[in-house]
Amino acid sequence: MARDNGSPKIHQLDSTRWSVTYVLVVVALCITFYILGAWQNTTPPALDPTSNLATNAGCDCPCLRPGGSSSTAAALDFDAHHESSLNETPATIDKFPPCDLNFSEYTPCHDRTRGRRFERAMLVYRERHCPGNDELIRCLVPAPPKYKTPFKWPQSRDYAWYDNIPHKELSIEKAVQNWIQVDGDRFRFPGGGTMFPRGADAYIDDINALISLTDGTIRTAIDTGCGVASWGAYLLRRDIVTMSFAPRDTHEAQVQFALERGVPAMIGVMATQRLPYPARAFDMAHCSRCLIPWHAFDGLYLTEVDRVLRPGGFWILSGPPIHWKKYYQGWERTQEDLKNEQDSIEEVAKRLCWKKYIEKEDLAIWQKPFNHIECIESRRMYETTPQICKNDNADAGWYKKMEACITPLPEVGGPDEVAGGVLEKWPERAFAVPPRISRGTIPGVDSRKFEEDNAMWKERVTHYKRIILPLPKGRYRNVMDMNANLGGFAAALVKYPVWVMNVVPASSNRDTLGVIYERGFIGTYQDWCEAFSTYPRTYDLIHADGVFSIYQDRCDITYILLEMDRMLRPEGTVIIRDTVEVLTKVQAITDGMRWNNQIIDHESGPFNPEKILVAVKTYWTADPSTQQQKALLDIPPHLSFGDDLDGHELTLELPLLRDRQACMAEMPLPHLLPDLVLRPKVLLVPEALIQQPLPSSLPHDDDAAAVLGDGSLARLGTAEALGEGRLDVLRRRRGAAKEPPGRGTRRRRCDPGG
Repeated sequence: MARDNGSPKIHQLDSTRWSVTYVLVVVALCITFYILGAWQNTTPPALDPTSNLATNAGCDCPCLRPGGSSSTAAALDFDAHHESSLNETPATIDKFPPCDLNFSEYTPCHDRTRGRRFERAMLVYRERHCPGNDELIRCLVPAPPKYKTPFKWPQSRDYAWYDNIPHKELSIEKAVQNWIQVDGDRFRFPGGGTMFPRGADAYIDDINALISLTDGTIRTAIDTGCGVASWGAYLLRRDIVTMSFAPRDTHEAQVQFALERGVPAMIGVMATQRLPYPARAFDMAHCSRCLIPWHAFDGLYLTEVDRVLRPGGFWILSGPPIHWKKYYQGWERTQEDLKNEQDSIEEVAKRLCWKKYIEKEDLAIWQKPFNHIECIESRRMYETTPQICKNDNADAGWYKKMEACITPLPEVGGPDEVAGGVLEKWPERAFAVPPRISRGTIPGVDSRKFEEDNAMWKERVTHYKRIILPLPKGRYRNVMDMNANLGGFAAALVKYPVWVMNVVPASSNRDTLGVIYERGFIGTYQDWCEAFSTYPRTYDLIHADGVFSIYQDRCDITYILLEMDRMLRPEGTVIIRDTVEVLTKVQAITDGMRWNNQIIDHESGPFNPEKILVAVKTYWTADPSTQQQKALLDIPPHLSFGDDLDGHELTLELPLLRDRQACMAEMPLPHLLPDLVLRPKVLLVPEALIQQPLPSSLPHDDDAAAVLGDGSLARLGTAEALGEGRLDVLRRRRGAAKEPPGRGTRRRRCDPGG
């Protein structure tokens, strides 16, 4: 019985041994695969410097190196580790051709020709006017033929390559004011300005003697009519970031110069629409002879400054009419005129409830109240205008008309309380919970989610550093975040030598741009179905988180990618985060854009459905030899004024004229006429001179064809400009052409090279 009872025990023991062995083998395999997976996840693929992601060996290539691997053969492992049947990449790639060279400075929504269709009153023609669907271009905007990688910051603050922005006009027009100088093959920015002949640094020191610029209280500033943004450039060393803006055509390429220097700037104008920024955004606003009529239109423009100025913020004014008793003769205005203008500005500021903080020599400073308790009371008692706006979305800044009413501040509990909440000083402000979040005004976001967002972006930027090694090393300066959300990406880069243009889509369900400004960063509203208000080649790094998921059903994402290419500098980098399905569509387009790109895994590992597309724009420039030379085009003799062109191309492209405008501006218009004659039949006048009075020596017969940009010589016929550097030709009547008068009175010949 004992033997029989023991037999089952032996059989049971063998079975148990096999089970334990099986379990141990499975566990060992799991551990092995886990370790391998973890190792793979901690060594993300990186671009190899030997790869073809940068085609110009002479440029500072933003190549990415493999982390912890000596093998270059396996470095480019950008394949997403997933299986999907949604690969929609076409069998043939649609290659985008380069645009003509005359598009090298194309700004779609600030095109001069399109602007002329709109009224000039209140500068409406200088506002955003974007092309319609039938006007969109499907080509790649080229860089100038000798384009070079810009200087690194901080050297870029003082220097820029002439070949990158081949315009000498500003250096001559503003030579006395010391804005910009030509120094061999480069521009030099001495830091001068119209109202700071001793330099921007000394001018800022004068301001600092009146209000503190160094204690962290003032972090965000706005400069209206910025010139080449020297004020903003020199404020950066005081940890103040400035949103500088100026119109497209006040001075040649001034905003382009600012961005080439690595200084934040946008194309913009104070006209009829609100500025594209939220309410209570800036600690300080500045105007140094910005030529904005602050006293006009019932103080409308100063009312808009009040909207974007933070409670307790400062408005600084220098130039006319401030200190008019000293400068009135140089300004060529009467004392009475200047005094009346300053009195009007003082009155507008008083009606806005501002207080005159100080006026000393060339500077006048006003301060916005910390709350509206007294302001509201004064309206009740005296019916003072402007009134407080009612039912107004104070933050709305995208295609919204300015209003002649005061934007209301958040309610407070007492006269000493700051409306909207007190902000931390910089740099603590960057990571402190913004008042808009702590007060519960951002739906779905509280303090805990804000902290989680900061932690997430810190992890993501750490992942980016492993992929893009030049990121923390000064290779990138101008950075754009196309969907900034709470500004976490910019905050994670705060220690790097970069600045970030934080963009919040205008149609976003959650308006977070005010939060971004409360963190001490800058940004703007934007609809990515339209072009951005900047010049080509103005950003080194563009980051797009979920942008294409937002817009794929609203407009053709091809044009969003072409706009990104326009804004991106040669050898600049793009980071696009989105679902794998969306990135597949995006990659199918970018493969035809002269970008080298690959899709890599999410920082959390290969099983996350969100992926990252990293791309580098290759170096290429326009080929000037392929451009048609039309400057000596003859006019068909049978055409007369009013005749249908009937397919005849009479457009002149005048690259030579651009270089001649600078020295032409020094001479009276009558003496320029002979120099501008390319043919007896055609008289050319540069756009820079169209505002001058009509000279008596201008030929008035039908045989002379004058070219002007704005129709001011309409009595000679009709002329319509076709864009920067392109002018239409007035048609001549039948008969022999006559020589324009004054051909023998030439005073000088402008050299095309300067």
